[in-house]
Amino acid sequence: MKRTGTRFRPRLAQANYDAIIIGSGIGGLTAAALLARLGKRVCVLEQHYTAGGYTHAYENQGYEWDVGVHYIGEVHKPWSVLRRVFDVISDNQLQWEPMDDHFDRIILGDLTFDYVAGREQLAAALKQQFPAEATAIDSYIQLLADVSAKVPKFFAAQAMPRRLGMLYSKLRRRLLPDYFFKTTREVLEGLTGNQQLIGVLTGQWGDYGLPPAQSAFVMHAMVAKHYLAGGSYPVGGAAQMAATIIPVIEAAGGNVFTYAGVREILIENGRAVGVRLHKDDVELRAPQIVSSAGLIPTYTRLIPRQIAEARGLLAPLQKVELSAASLCLYAGFKGTAAELGLPKTNYWVYPGADHDSNNIRFQTGATEQMPMIYISFPSAKDPSWDSRYPGKATVEIVAPTLPSLFAQWKGSTWGKRGAEYDALKAKLTAELLETLYRFHPQLRDALDFCELGTPLSTEWFQWNEQGEIYGIDHTVERFDQHWIHSQTPIKGLYLTGADTLTAGVGGALMGGVMTATCMLGWQGYKVGKLLKNWNPQSAGNPAGNSATA
Repeated sequence: MKRTGTRFRPRLAQANYDAIIIGSGIGGLTAAALLARLGKRVCVLEQHYTAGGYTHAYENQGYEWDVGVHYIGEVHKPWSVLRRVFDVISDNQLQWEPMDDHFDRIILGDLTFDYVAGREQLAAALKQQFPAEATAIDSYIQLLADVSAKVPKFFAAQAMPRRLGMLYSKLRRRLLPDYFFKTTREVLEGLTGNQQLIGVLTGQWGDYGLPPAQSAFVMHAMVAKHYLAGGSYPVGGAAQMAATIIPVIEAAGGNVFTYAGVREILIENGRAVGVRLHKDDVELRAPQIVSSAGLIPTYTRLIPRQIAEARGLLAPLQKVELSAASLCLYAGFKGTAAELGLPKTNYWVYPGADHDSNNIRFQTGATEQMPMIYISFPSAKDPSWDSRYPGKATVEIVAPTLPSLFAQWKGSTWGKRGAEYDALKAKLTAELLETLYRFHPQLRDALDFCELGTPLSTEWFQWNEQGEIYGIDHTVERFDQHWIHSQTPIKGLYLTGADTLTAGVGGALMGGVMTATCMLGWQGYKVGKLLKNWNPQSAGNPAGNSATA
């Protein structure tokens, strides 16, 4: 199996760390690497067999798939913030391969539209398909730019001390335009009444998990802007993300341990002072503890319940909801991506343009037709694939599902759930494969291996609540919860990752930046200085910039 990190052994752990981070998702790794750059010794604890969270790679039967890094925007631009952060935390070792110019294909019943890279190019393609909507399209593209320019102001609170950050968040409605506090559908219907155009413009809603009537427009706009210039894929596959970040953490004297599940956060005299592991009840201590395990799992599982209730952590959780659960089919085929004619383009397949109705009908049981099916071709995106896995190709198919379908097996052991469970998986697998064969019938006879991951699989390996893939839902109400902050009410305890900022690799990455800044208090400016002054010539010397940052 593809693995990164060091298997935990008590003898390998150090007596003193500056910080302990629970979970090795990209938010946790980013915070750890930035702190390491600034001279901190950080211990990252991952319960899985490999580090990386949703950025890790899954390997089986001689094939490899990403589990969450399907494509990343903006990283092909060396001057972009995301690229700069990745360069700093990976010591410039993480490389990117651009996808096709037509990087996302939106299929709404019989209507097909290709998202093309470039602001002007996308606008032109939209106008060609919707010539009567030119004014609305121009307004929409400009609105994405306006939101992007104001997003730092929207999320600035996460880098501030908690009390100041909460006060700032309450003032945001006075500081920002009202579209920051509306749903995607509300904003788009203010631009156009063309429902097919709205269906196309929101054709990437699977990237944040909510259709237009439920999602916050700020979330939609950030994702849409993120991909305006196209998408890229990490050279060497998703596992290269953790593989290139971990040496930076280790060079500063830190560790990234796997098989290191945390049982609870140790709190003494009102302050987080360490963690207790499942393994032999080992205790590790540090003056700062960070959870990258998600807001709800942290407050309900890792903090002793009596303390969580006394500090008022549990009641506010009723104001947020978990994001969608999903199916993910990992399929391997005989033949290279070129031989099989596989594209670098992602497919978003929908029953029709009304995403809200499609989703409601599925959620209420009015239909079994999945409201969205996403198809990705990872082996076609990675230029190193053929040298690593000659004569093979891979496809991933992701679709939202209902946790209730799998409720009777909740809590059961992975790989031992019985014939009825296997039959359900087989039925869902066949449905997903038929969608793939609709577009690529040549793959039918080339299938060599496939395995379906369900919400129970996600729970088992990721330790989340119900197989959710984006933490808490990104609704307007979610972004109005001022108590959600990088710094918790418990001294010395911090949160990081997507729940502190937004969904996706980019959102979790920036969550890590915000958390590291907040942890440093008045010295938080050093994170910005480090990112601004990063010298690419220092690549190969992971600790090289820490002394001058």
